[in-house]
Amino acid sequence: MTARNIVSRRERLREATVRQIHAAARRLLVSEGPAAVTINALARELGMSGPALYRYYASRDELVAAVTAGFYRELTAVLEETRTAWAAAPANRRILAMCRALREWSIAHPAEFGWMFASPHPAPGESGADSPRTEAGYEFERVFMEEIAKVWEERGFPVPDLDELDPSLRAQVCDYAARIGGLLPPEALHVFLTAWIRLYGLLCMEVMKQLEFAYRDLEPVFEECLRDLCGMFALDYEPPHATPAQG
Repeated sequence: MTARNIVSRRERLREATVRQIHAAARRLLVSEGPAAVTINALARELGMSGPALYRYYASRDELVAAVTAGFYRELTAVLEETRTAWAAAPANRRILAMCRALREWSIAHPAEFGWMFASPHPAPGESGADSPRTEAGYEFERVFMEEIAKVWEERGFPVPDLDELDPSLRAQVCDYAARIGGLLPPEALHVFLTAWIRLYGLLCMEVMKQLEFAYRDLEPVFEECLRDLCGMFALDYEPPHATPAQG
């Protein structure tokens, strides 16, 4: 066996162990909560020693970041599959289908959702800003941003006058527009972020069960939100009855 084959075999074994670690961490997270996911608990779950597990992750924080990145990639794949399924449909139907797929995954995976969205994304230059978790989070957000960018290029939508925005807000939006490579101009990016905050905020409140004092069924509330977001992007709202084939 050549040295190259030995290295390849080691890499495959390492990747397989990493997958087992991630699966065990997810099981503990879902069944017992975030506090249960510790290095020692994972080692017991996998029949390993604590020091052996540290060969894969230097700390619990590093492990959590890696597992969370996997959750982002899983959700991004769901959205990409939805986008592909609705590729031939008009933009409004495709974007609505993606938003509904986002909600469906989120409420089906509340523990994973909590890990993904409960901790802040580091700002550029801060520790962790280039971590796999942060990169996976940006890829997730970019799926929606790309769809809105297509709408902007094809037909446009109402945007504010940048000069009328608060100077601090204007500077931040312009900075972010530059960091995403001009995918959307600052004024259109401001509308996208406003919509994103509203969509994400409602999902957080639903998944974290913060609205049960008033609502037992959040789907109509979510659909009202989608109707309003469609208005922001000059898209027609349609209720969730169509299928990709009908689109």
